Order: sequence, then C-alpha cells, then structure tokens
Amino acid sequence: MKRISLTQYLVEEQRQNNSIPAELRLLIEVVARACKTISHAVGKGALGEVLGTASTENVQGEVQKKLDIISNEILLEANEWGGHLAAMASEEMETIHKIPNRYPKGEYLLTFDPLDGSSNIDVNVSIGTIFSVLKAPEGMTEPSEQDFLQPGTRQVAAGYAVYGPQTMLVLTTGNGVNCFTLDREMGSWVLTQRDMQIPAKTREFSINASNARHWHPPVQRYVNELLAGDTGPRGANFNMRWVASMVADVHRILNRGGIFMYPADTRDTSMPGKLRLMYEANPMAFIVEQAGGVATDGQQRILDIVPTKLHQRVPVFLGSREEVEVVTGYHKG
Repeated sequence: MKRISLTQYLVEEQRQNNSIPAELRLLIEVVARACKTISHAVGKGALGEVLGTASTENVQGEVQKKLDIISNEILLEANEWGGHLAAMASEEMETIHKIPNRYPKGEYLLTFDPLDGSSNIDVNVSIGTIFSVLKAPEGMTEPSEQDFLQPGTRQVAAGYAVYGPQTMLVLTTGNGVNCFTLDREMGSWVLTQRDMQIPAKTREFSINASNARHWHPPVQRYVNELLAGDTGPRGANFNMRWVASMVADVHRILNRGGIFMYPADTRDTSMPGKLRLMYEANPMAFIVEQAGGVATDGQQRILDIVPTKLHQRVPVFLGSREEVEVVTGYHKG
C-alpha cells in the first residue's frame, strides 16, 4: 500500500476541496513537527531528566510538571518564526503570546494545551497535545485576548497528538477526521486512518467516578442507569473506562465509540466544569463532530458557545450521538 505523508495529504486536500491554504498547511506542519519533538522528550522520560514537578504553578493554580514547561516552550519556539501566526494562547500561560516584532506576522491564531494528562507523565501512561487554529478577525492590527474569543464553529483546524505505544496525530480541517502515525525511523507522519467515524451507539462510558458524590442530579441519574446494567432502565451492560488523559479517552472513543464526561459539580459553583473551552473542549468538539459524534456542555452544543475569557471552563459531554443526547436531555429536562 502506498504510504501518504502528512504533507502529501494536506496538498491533495487543498487540490480536491480547496480547504487548506498554503499558510494553513505550513502552520499545521510546524505544529506537527513540534509534536514530534515533544514525543521525543516524552519518550526519553527519566533518561532525559524531564520527569517530576517544577517549582512553579500555571495560571490555573496547578503545579506544573517539567514536561508541561518544556512542551510549552517547544510549541512557542517552533511557531514563532514561520510567519503564519499573529499570536498564540496556551493553557500554561496567563495571557496571549504575540509574535515577536523581528518575525513576520500571519493571519492565524493558535491555541494549545501543550501536554494534556500531566498526572500520567510519571507513570508512563498515554498523554498528548491538543491544538486549535482560528482565523484572526478582519482588520486586526495588534492582537489581543479579545481576538481569540471566537466560538468553536470558527475553527479552521484542530487536532491532537497522543504519545502512547505509537505516537499519533489526529487532525481535522473541517472535512472529516484523519489519523497519522509517526514513523520513528523515518521521522515522518504517515496517514494510517481515513475518515474516522464514531459509532452512534455505545456500551462504554468514561468519567471520573471518584467525584460521584459531587455530581449534579442529571449526571447521577444517567450514570446510575448505566451502572444498573441489563436489569436497569437501559436494558444493557455498560463498561467504564477512565485514563485521566483527555486525549487518550477521546482517541479510544474515536476508534470504538463511547461517551466522555467531565461535568460541573457541586464543589465550586463558581467554576462551571474543569476543562478549558479554548484549549480542550473546542478542538475536541470539532474533531468529534467531524467524526459523526456530538459534543455538548449539557445544555448546548459546545461549538456554539461564545467565549467570554481566555481560560474559560465548561462541562463536557462528547462522543457517540445516542448517549450524549440522552445525558444532555436529562440536563434540559
């Protein structure tokens, strides 16, 4: 079978669907190259002295891992000089990162979670990078945080890399979802799955069950029905899977179906959910919808939410259509 590289795929996609301008193609290739570098650092582990925590906290008040900081720097440095971007925003930084004046500025904005699933770094469980690309607003001269506050429907590309037994890059530019596997010997991304589709029905769910006592009634009702098995109201047995790396959980769902849930709960009513809209929920929702799935915050489509701040948090329910619609219906009911 003929091997198709990421570059060849992007060029052919532009020829066939006119959906990937040259600037966007080059931007995606730079992000993919940065993910290769992060994969190499992750793969070294203790041998590269990158494990453990740093003596710093990020803007979320979370203690940073050494690899969080390294991954953030890799993405910033890789994307600064190419001339495709006006600015970047990262889950690890308080405000936006403008392209330095010594480099040309482009028409795109990049947001990213440099290393998703940080709690799994030191125990050698799959982690990943999530990214999203937006067009800069018309007439923008000096980029500001406000320019990033666009609904997820405005994304022109989104993807994630998962650093597991294989390193994979899952990408959408709004014309389906494709998966590339890193050939470590050749150093190239090779197309290995085309037009990924999430099964509409599922018998798997993914949630952090240790928070069950804090869940709101719709989530408790829904999960209790799943746990009741074939003698319960759903009349079927469900399995639970929870990796605690969003990329790993979503990648499983993309391949074999399932529903991923990170709901709001009663512990801190001022914080509506834990996952960040700009860096996690929007890019994953774009990918899931392009693969035939559904993504909501329990009330509305995630991609329709108009952000009000850079580090906004939202509840997340995404995956197989039938199950996401059931739990969303319980919230609305």
